[in-house]
Amino acid sequence: MALSEELIAVLACPSCRGDLRLLGTLERGDGFLCAACDKVYPIYDGGPVLLVNKAIPRTDWDAGERGERP
Repeated sequence: MALSEELIAVLACPSCRGDLRLLGTLERGDGFLCAACDKVYPIYDGGPVLLVNKAIPRTDWDAGERGERP
């Protein structure tokens, strides 16, 4: 099941409740960036992993680190 635009619009960072911005595409399995925390929440199999302990620091994300799949 793909995420709808309406659902994406209401997603919030589970740590600070800040806005999340989609990096890339859901289909490509990119992530959601929280600019306030400077962390990326990865997308696996079309769904975001919105767990604080799975967030990847933006610098690591930009360096190619994508974390382990849950």
